Amino acid sequence: MCGIAGILSLRDGIAPPSLEQLSLMVGALSHRGPDGCGAYRDSRAGLGHARLSIIDLVTGQQPLSNEDGTLWIVFNGEIFNYLELRAELEALGHRFRTRSDTEVIVHAWEAWGEGAFRRFNGQWAVALWDSRAATLVLSRDPLGILPLCYCEHEGRLHFASEAKALFAADGGIPRAFDPRGLAEVFTFWSALPPRTVFTGVSELEPGHVRSYADGRVTDRAYVSPHYPEGDEGRFSGTLSDATMASRAALEEATSLRMLRSDVPVGCYLSGGLDSSLVSALGLRAKGERFFTFSLRFADAEYDEARFQRMMVERLGSEHREITVTRSDIARVFPDVVAHGERPILRTAPAPMFLLSKLVQDAGIKVVLTGEGADEMFAGYDLFREARLRRFWARQPESPSRPRLLQRLYPYLARSPVAQEAMARRFFGQDLARWREPGFGHGPRWRSTAALQRLFSGELRAAIGDYDPTAALLSSLPPEFERWTHLAQDQYLEVRSLLSSYLLSSQGDRMLMAHSVEGRFPYLDREVTALADSLPDRYKLAGLDEKYVLKCVASDLLPADILVRKKQPYRAPDALSFVGPDAPAWVAEMMSERALAETGVFDPGVAGQLYRKCLGRGDDSQFSNADNMALVGILSTQLLHDALVGRGARVVRPATFQTVADRLQEGAV
Repeated sequence: MCGIAGILSLRDGIAPPSLEQLSLMVGALSHRGPDGCGAYRDSRAGLGHARLSIIDLVTGQQPLSNEDGTLWIVFNGEIFNYLELRAELEALGHRFRTRSDTEVIVHAWEAWGEGAFRRFNGQWAVALWDSRAATLVLSRDPLGILPLCYCEHEGRLHFASEAKALFAADGGIPRAFDPRGLAEVFTFWSALPPRTVFTGVSELEPGHVRSYADGRVTDRAYVSPHYPEGDEGRFSGTLSDATMASRAALEEATSLRMLRSDVPVGCYLSGGLDSSLVSALGLRAKGERFFTFSLRFADAEYDEARFQRMMVERLGSEHREITVTRSDIARVFPDVVAHGERPILRTAPAPMFLLSKLVQDAGIKVVLTGEGADEMFAGYDLFREARLRRFWARQPESPSRPRLLQRLYPYLARSPVAQEAMARRFFGQDLARWREPGFGHGPRWRSTAALQRLFSGELRAAIGDYDPTAALLSSLPPEFERWTHLAQDQYLEVRSLLSSYLLSSQGDRMLMAHSVEGRFPYLDREVTALADSLPDRYKLAGLDEKYVLKCVASDLLPADILVRKKQPYRAPDALSFVGPDAPAWVAEMMSERALAETGVFDPGVAGQLYRKCLGRGDDSQFSNADNMALVGILSTQLLHDALVGRGARVVRPATFQTVADRLQEGAV
């Protein structure tokens, strides 16, 4: 992974970008690329790059150009099928001077234009500048694994991997929260691209290509979601066939991500099915000296050490683990929020921040993770919950059907199904709408949106009648209604949570905070296409989630891991900030003065919540709403302090090396 940035003059008469501006942008991204940096400038555009060396350690410096220096690229990510594409391009007459996947993108663009992005199997955020045609092209991978944001200000386009680089480039870019972006966070857990939480700052949508040429801007999807419609496109084989096909696809995906690297690759190991299967396949691909990394928790409710160590013994890996306490979470939380660049409603990213530091300290730059398995193979409790609620809705007066809710959330000490009457009221809402889009996600979206009661009157007025849920459901693809209910639920989970939260707040941002690249076999192009084509019963067999993956893993994992009850990754939330070891910044952020200055929350309502939380003696006394509310307030306050308010952090400029300031001769 790396950090990319750039500036484009959108009309005549605008001064060319300065080296100082590019150095400030790249300096703000130095955590993403500590191994070097470079820049290109001409009379219209400037590109900057902070490099994390993974492939082609010697000649892979960026920005990189084609043979005649008219097409330039800055690239963050990996194209895992670059060797195959390179051979195809060489057969077409293209000649290469590096061994990097970056140069493959340049020639692929020359050969196939926008069609090149459909050929890539990888994860990327890329900017291509064609100086001859005066055209800038931005692209992002289909699932939004890697970030790319942009802002138009005073005749210039600024783009970068992270918003802090945009703010570093031009002190005139407004720093303010977008009211609708905050409403989306307090509904879906994140703002949905192209919206962000910052006014005037947009995020390129996953699977999109955006181009600027001749004063025109075009933005379109180069891929679209595809689930079977009836029998068309559906995998037609048996469960045994599906198991063999899934195994082969995952083996290939893991091998590509394990072996296509010039540095050692490790693996995150939670002790669950997903990461355990990836680690087993990773070891098979590597064949020797394999590194694994695990999180442990001082709170037994969240700890999975028994399964982690069981898997380590099976693998014989070189294993490192870190035990996270509540005070650890509070200590790093300000840095977590600054790197995440959005409010968060759970503390789960904080332990991931600490885990990536453990990886960095071990001298490893790349890790495989199990992210994406739940989305692609229907692993979340939400999918089981939605199936039960639709079953109940077909006979809403049945006394027995709602009792099946008791089979949900067995791992939660404060399970929402523990009290039958309450569970019936909560999950029984809107049963008559069970055929409508969003039915499966409705309970979660409603309960999160209820937190908007914390907002100040001014913010609620600014949001007005904007309804994030209605906006999302109005943008569904036409074919959505022809998909199965499970496919609909999977699509909405990917659209509303995967890229914006899981792959960002818990994924890329926490990994890159310590210069570690994450690779995700379950999000491989071939794996996702196969998973989307499988019949529902192969993914969710009754209420048995990820059924085909369990079949794939049957001879690779210990039996205890295969049959264990699902335990989603969680971390201590509100209690991390109200115990005797709570850092001083918590009280400061929750003070009436600080809340009023930020203007997002009603100081009286937020203060009442804080006093309520201070009076709680243990985690069992915190409701789910209280946990999300306190974490949401604190993270929003910290984000304002880091990137919006008067005391926003000053970034360190980059010092360009080697290819320092690559000026197109005579252009500046």
